[in-house]
Amino acid sequence: KHDTTISSVSLISSNPLDPVKFENWITELRAQKGQDLLRYKGILDIYGSDRQLVIQGVHMMMDGTNRAEWKEGDRRSSRLVIIGRNLDEPSLRDAFARCVA
Repeated sequence: KHDTTISSVSLISSNPLDPVKFENWITELRAQKGQDLLRYKGILDIYGSDRQLVIQGVHMMMDGTNRAEWKEGDRRSSRLVIIGRNLDEPSLRDAFARCVA
């Protein structure tokens, strides 16, 4: 049987993210919605960092690692995909946009 409560949201920002704002938001999201967050992963452009921050998580558990440096000429952007139950897409988009540095 198809579960209609499960969907995905793809969040993209062409502006660097503020590390504190993003950390606060993702921590709060995991605390409030952890059981509904089936999977999330992203490559983020963090303000002040030359490296791509790669995050992935399941429910409340999240791992982040600094990956390769952004190369000269790369189009730096942040992309985060969230798969979960009962996702409030407008609210997630708004919150992610507020993480911009």
